[in-house]
Amino acid sequence: MFDFLLDERQKKLRAEVQEFVKGVDKQLILDMDSEKVVYPADYVRSLADANLLGLRFPREYGGRGLGWSEEVVALAEVGFLGTSLACLYSLPTIVGEAINVFGSPEQKEKYLKETLQGRKFTAEALTEPRGGSDFFGSTTKAVKVDGGYILNGQKRFVVGAEGADYFLVYARTNLDAPPHKGISAFLVDRGPGVEVKHIYGLMGTRGGGAGRLLFRDAFVPAENLVGEENGAAAIFYRMMIPERLTSAAGAIGGAQAALDVATRYSTKRKAFGQHIKNFQAVSFKVADSITQLDAARAMVTATARCVDSGAPDALQRRMVSQAKKFATETAWNVVNHAMQIMGGIGYTNVYPIERMLRDTRLIMIWTGTNEVMDLIIQHEYYKEFLQGTGSRDVEQDAPEAENLEEKIYE
Repeated sequence: MFDFLLDERQKKLRAEVQEFVKGVDKQLILDMDSEKVVYPADYVRSLADANLLGLRFPREYGGRGLGWSEEVVALAEVGFLGTSLACLYSLPTIVGEAINVFGSPEQKEKYLKETLQGRKFTAEALTEPRGGSDFFGSTTKAVKVDGGYILNGQKRFVVGAEGADYFLVYARTNLDAPPHKGISAFLVDRGPGVEVKHIYGLMGTRGGGAGRLLFRDAFVPAENLVGEENGAAAIFYRMMIPERLTSAAGAIGGAQAALDVATRYSTKRKAFGQHIKNFQAVSFKVADSITQLDAARAMVTATARCVDSGAPDALQRRMVSQAKKFATETAWNVVNHAMQIMGGIGYTNVYPIERMLRDTRLIMIWTGTNEVMDLIIQHEYYKEFLQGTGSRDVEQDAPEAENLEEKIYE
């Protein structure tokens, strides 16, 4: 759609990913939705074999040394496979961000490299039963002992839990410090003291192995601490970028797929003696959908460039939050329009729209609800605005602008 924004390398990557996506057996998608497949390990391995995992990471660890501007192009194509497979594609780039930016050389060799090679599967353990969006309210604890830490607590809604070999886990390591100064991040291997319970019957986005993790006196070696002890706040803020930008880019692919199905249907289905695309009630929904989708695509593209350019952290946080909010809400609107265009048949399993609708509902919740996105967007914008916009002060462009007696604020 936006070829004029892509360079030759990005076009080549898109074509490469498109070929991979076309080759995915539809039975895998159907079996995941019917929960016959709990975790598609072969799918993740096939991505590794195609050298499509962790595109942004250094070649020495199995990546391609590309940027977010390339990765969002790939993610938008993988999004055609649905939210489960797109999310599993994203996990190595999400967890890999923490390892690549904050991890030790040994952690990069042992975990990042083997993940991108498809030899290890990963998942991020962030949400807690009592925490939800309150990340810093974490109650999982890691007590320092000789040679490492003893981990106790639980995490839930961990996508990929069923198949993961290791987890990125946040835990409180200083109970006396303020919440944002007392949390550490660890790479926790699946093993003694780490119990995975695949317990969630999900409305959609099935087959990704979403489950609950229980830590009962799990020993974590000291060398598995990511970054500094009690310094996980910096990691958490950095992780906003991959978590939200992957959600935004994947949403674009999913929404485009739904619109493609509905648009094609409108060119074939007839009512009252003509194709339904000729009715404004239908064609205007297509117009609204593609307009919103192009706007979301433009925002995601701009956000990727913002991050690649090394823009100030506050701007990056605002942009990724805007992209996640706008792209996921756009996807929800587009999928709903697609079902309305198709009418009753869209509500059946004759077409994939009903699955897409179930899948899309989740993406406005995960990686931070869209209400949390609003909180971050306004917070960062107010800070930016109060530092001075550098633009014309149009408040003065009024006849009575100097009438200070009428400008009452308290």
